[in-house]
Amino acid sequence: MKKIIVVLFLSIVLVSACEKDDFCVQNPVTPNLILRFYDANDRETLKPVPSFYVWAEGKDTIFKDASIDSIFIPLNSLMTETVYNLSTENSVNQFTVNYTPKEEYVSRSCGFKIIFNEVTFTSDNTWISDFTPETVTTIDHQNEAHVQIFH
Repeated sequence: MKKIIVVLFLSIVLVSACEKDDFCVQNPVTPNLILRFYDANDRETLKPVPSFYVWAEGKDTIFKDASIDSIFIPLNSLMTETVYNLSTENSVNQFTVNYTPKEEYVSRSCGFKIIFNEVTFTSDNTWISDFTPETVTTIDHQNEAHVQIFH
């Protein structure tokens, strides 16, 4: 009888000590900056950038030899500024993004993600003729383009 009680007690202790598995089912991804490229003469028409290269200051190339009309590029969450070089054929345009990174708690299983507040954009406009907007309140998603670039 004592053996049954001991086995029963140990079984209850083992079962109650188990934790349920915790899986991240939300999208905790720190958002990338999304740029879309448009024709400067017809501001509603997407226009691919030929022979496109992109790299951040001091980093390797992100895109190379591409002809694309939109890109997703990461922002440095440890800094308050990321400078990208956007190159097409023989011209390099420097595109600077300033922001205030903020850690946001998602859940115990997902941890934290970074959102970017008070985002401002500047460009030296070599091959880029214009872009909009110059300021974004928050980048906290990847559902749509954050900046439209006209060339």
